[in-house]
Amino acid sequence: MPSDSMNVINFNRNQLPQRDKFANRLGGYNSSKKTEYNLPKATTKQLKEIARRLKEEQKIRMIKVVALTVILFLGLVYAILY
Repeated sequence: MPSDSMNVINFNRNQLPQRDKFANRLGGYNSSKKTEYNLPKATTKQLKEIARRLKEEQKIRMIKVVALTVILFLGLVYAILY
């Protein structure tokens, strides 16, 4: 049993240098260069509409979660009692 754990430790130790070799070989990766995004400008009206829509979606999602929880709880109670 102890030899198995030593094998795992040695294997992991042997993998470390390989990971370091490939760390800087990602194509197109430059940590000093910041990515620029060309995003469209949003008006205040558009942002308010997005916020309203997100709140509505959150409300609907919460109603679904509560309904599903109640249904599952009632089903569990029914299964336990009968």
